[in-house]
Amino acid sequence: MDPSKTMSRSAMRRRREKEMRYRTILEAAESLFARQGYQQTSIEQIADKAEVSVGTVYFYFKKKEEILINLMEDIGFQLRKLLGTEFRRADASPDGLKNAGLSFFQSFCLNYPEKISVFYRESVGQSIEVERQRKNLHMQITADIEGALKRIRKGQKIRYQDDELSPELMAVCIVGIYERVACHYLLWKESKKSDIMKLAQGAVAFTLGGVDRLVVKE
Repeated sequence: MDPSKTMSRSAMRRRREKEMRYRTILEAAESLFARQGYQQTSIEQIADKAEVSVGTVYFYFKKKEEILINLMEDIGFQLRKLLGTEFRRADASPDGLKNAGLSFFQSFCLNYPEKISVFYRESVGQSIEVERQRKNLHMQITADIEGALKRIRKGQKIRYQDDELSPELMAVCIVGIYERVACHYLLWKESKKSDIMKLAQGAVAFTLGGVDRLVVKE
């Protein structure tokens, strides 16, 4: 039975308020981490921006590191959902890879620069726990793309040079290329938004060309 169906109105309101405070704290931390850096941000600053007490922040998170880990998990979920939507929409065709790549840059990178900063910059070089989270998210996204490549193989009735290893190899390369392009042009060079989609199209064309090279021509 759904617990919400047996809860009183006041209990449901308290749960909504609790979830809202949780989201408010995460959003405040994301903004501060992206703007001034994870190491330079204090719990007090997060509480002040979220307009809650320091004690309230510690009620939800035992330490600042937990906030970063939860942010990474949340951002990773949003990114995987975005890519998965494009893969499903393309129905096991190569267009899924192209559209997912373009959406990564246009719908994710350009619309959520703070998430990109936290995901690719502020989570680097932190604790073992944070690094473990980075690794897990990287592996999940890679597995998502590998699965899409296998569905393309089945749907298009094609073969790769190595049907066992090629999908994983290509997925690793695609994730690495898109991450480096995002970091180079969005975080390091801070390129103009008008240039990003041109760069995105080039990156997508490059990766699709690599995929095509590993397709066995009958």
